[in-house]
Amino acid sequence: MGEILTIGHSTHVIEHFLSLLSKHGATAVADVRSVPASRFTPQFNRDALKRSLADVDIKYVFLGKELGARSDDRSCYIEGQVQYDRLAQTVPFGEGIERLLNGATSERIAILCAEQEPLDCHRTVLVSRVLAERGASVAHIHGDGLLESHDVAMQRLMSGFGLDQDDLFHTREELLGEALARQEQRIAYVDKDLSLGEVQPG
Repeated sequence: MGEILTIGHSTHVIEHFLSLLSKHGATAVADVRSVPASRFTPQFNRDALKRSLADVDIKYVFLGKELGARSDDRSCYIEGQVQYDRLAQTVPFGEGIERLLNGATSERIAILCAEQEPLDCHRTVLVSRVLAERGASVAHIHGDGLLESHDVAMQRLMSGFGLDQDDLFHTREELLGEALARQEQRIAYVDKDLSLGEVQPG
C-alpha cells in the first residue's frame, strides 16, 4: 500500500490545485466533504471538480457520506457536537476507511476537504488518525506545495497546545490523544438543531 495524501482546496484557483496534485503524483481524489459544494469556490463544486480532474486524468470518488464530518447518525453527537470517536465506530465510516486502504494499493489517493490547514480539518484529526492507526502512511499537501508527514503534523499539533515536552506522568500517545481531543473540541461540526444551550463556534 502506498502513501495516502490529504489536501484542502481552500480558495485556490483550479489550476494551482491541480498543480499541487500533479506535483505529488496523485492519481485519484477521495472527496470527504459532507457537502461537496461552495458558493464561494464554485470551481470545487462536485461536478465541476470531477470534470477538471478528468481533464488531467485524475480519478474522483465521493466519500462524504461515509467519511464526512457531519454525521446523520444522532448517536454521534453530544450536545449537538459530533464526537469523532463515536463517528469512527460507525459502519459507514469503517467502510469508507476500507475503501481508502484498498484503493491505496493501486492508486495514489489524495483525500480532499475544504480547509487549507490540515490541523483545522477532520481529514487530519479524524480520518488520517484512523488511517495511521491502521498502519497507513499519510502525508498532507500544503497550499505552498510543501508535503508534511502525518507524524510531523501531529508533533506540530502537540506543540501548539504545549504538549510536546516529555512528561513523567504521561506517554507520548497520551499527550497526543489530549492534543487531538482539544483540537476536536475546536473544529468538530456542531448541529445547532441538536445542541442544548449555547455552543461556542468551533
